[in-house]
Amino acid sequence: MGRQIHPPLEPALQNLDDAERKDSESGSLTDSAGTDFGSDYVVKARLMDEHDLGRTLDRLARQIVEQLDPDSDEDHFAIIGMQSRGVFLARRLQERISRFESIDMPLGVLDATMYRDDFRLRASQPAVRATDIPFDVTGKHIFLVDDVLYTGRTIRAALDALMDTGRPASVRCLALIDRGHHELPIQADIVGRVVPTVPGEEVRVRLQECDGAEGVWLVQRNDDEPKGP
Repeated sequence: MGRQIHPPLEPALQNLDDAERKDSESGSLTDSAGTDFGSDYVVKARLMDEHDLGRTLDRLARQIVEQLDPDSDEDHFAIIGMQSRGVFLARRLQERISRFESIDMPLGVLDATMYRDDFRLRASQPAVRATDIPFDVTGKHIFLVDDVLYTGRTIRAALDALMDTGRPASVRCLALIDRGHHELPIQADIVGRVVPTVPGEEVRVRLQECDGAEGVWLVQRNDDEPKGP
């Protein structure tokens, strides 16, 4: 496969940085230590530190390469990161694939907020972030990247959003964490780690690019803590 350089997605990433910064100012993100998730949550465990995350991304990048058809041009494949942290994960994977195999896969950014089935049901509307896919998805094999797979509804929304831009040859889902409790028949094709959770628990991914912290944590709502006798 020939080597081809694709332009960086700085405008979309800058928009994401601005949105994350506003969230941080409102107190919804972690502090510099990465373990302060607000008064509503308590940390139960740190699942990955910076080194764990790096090793996992190395493995995921190699798994993507294993699924590339050596007889096809590299432009038949692309990586699309889902807003918000899936964007940074996708960029890291793209960089690793380039470093490991000298393959530069096209990179896109997708926001599926308006395609969610609960978009109009929420009391407060979530922020709609940038979508920037600087290539035609029709005929391409897409690796769709997200940080945490939970109910599957976000992936379903992303598939709807993606199909509105073209007709990919295939779409593979890559999730850093699969925490179970799927509500739709959607599974990740490539998974960094499976983390079984119980009601009240959540998995939080934090990345230096937008959070100033690095790792994965298991947290629980304060009001879901076990009560004494």
